[in-house]
Amino acid sequence: MSFIGAIEQTLLRILRTRELLMLAIVSVLFYAFYYPTPYQQQTATDIALVVVDADRSPLSRALVRHLSDTRAVFVVVETGNLGEARELVRARQADGVLYLAPHLQQRVLSRGGGTGIALWLNGAYFVRAEAIGETLAEVALDTVNELADAVPAIARQRAPEVLVQPIFTTGGYRDYVFPAVANIILQQTLLAASARLVADRRQRGWTLMRRAEALGMLVAAAIIGTLASGFYFGFVYWVQGVPRGGNMPGLLLAIPLFAVGVASLGMLLGSLFRTGDDALKVLLPTSLPLLFLGGFAWPLYAMPQWLATAAWLSPATPATHLFIRFNQMGATLAEAWGPFCVMAGLAVCYAAAFLWRVRRLNRAAAAKQ
Repeated sequence: MSFIGAIEQTLLRILRTRELLMLAIVSVLFYAFYYPTPYQQQTATDIALVVVDADRSPLSRALVRHLSDTRAVFVVVETGNLGEARELVRARQADGVLYLAPHLQQRVLSRGGGTGIALWLNGAYFVRAEAIGETLAEVALDTVNELADAVPAIARQRAPEVLVQPIFTTGGYRDYVFPAVANIILQQTLLAASARLVADRRQRGWTLMRRAEALGMLVAAAIIGTLASGFYFGFVYWVQGVPRGGNMPGLLLAIPLFAVGVASLGMLLGSLFRTGDDALKVLLPTSLPLLFLGGFAWPLYAMPQWLATAAWLSPATPATHLFIRFNQMGATLAEAWGPFCVMAGLAVCYAAAFLWRVRRLNRAAAAKQ
């Protein structure tokens, strides 16, 4: 069979076989909208803040008092030392620091530049920025309105604006978790489909597979993976409002490598099983361990060295470090060169291992004849 013929036949087989269609296409569509649903709210409450009030004006004191009355935050302590406040965050006695600059009330009265309000949050608490930003804006407006009667000049001023600029995400839980989990979803669906594709061929009785046919089958699976990744990073991220498109050229280079690496690994593993059901029984339970080995829920440097090294054997690990950098951070190829080289190496090694395994199966089938 020719290379092009193998691509066409494989694509048709995936579309016509219910089990393969469910794994390669339907499950991708299902998880695209099912998984982000629980995180739509993206809210947080009872966030511990240290307040550094360097203004000590009626406006700043009223702002702190009103802030303590909200559900979103509670003030752990008030201090005049910014260094002390940061140490409390480092010691995990608070989640963030609210700094009210000197002359805050004067800036509000004179409409001076800047807001005079700064907020630092512990980077580990990715849910918090949006909730606190909205709370601060509401509290600032309420405080100014309350003082309007006491200080008539304030009544003629608009409330101070609070600018919150989360880095890399829009500040919500979904926008942190979903981009990382999407890599696992894309890997596991393509991995299972590719493994089943080869395992089913063994179940039917292995026949001679020339290199062109093997490569065609691999490319067909990689095409499915590339289209699925493009669907997620383009349409799904747009519908869900997830930050995207920071470095599209880098993303277009990384996606095919990821698809080839996952498809090759799936076919290599599938060639070790005699039935597609056996392959799925082994591969499906690996989703959760691979999720934690991706490095987003728990940093790789905090894992045992052997485990952190083994994690890079899963294409989803370099994919997490590539796709998030390119999509959300807008990193250049030079800034993501390490994970990019790992991904390219995995794609080449797993493809070569699959072709070697095909030769072994061909020899075994020829010997039986």
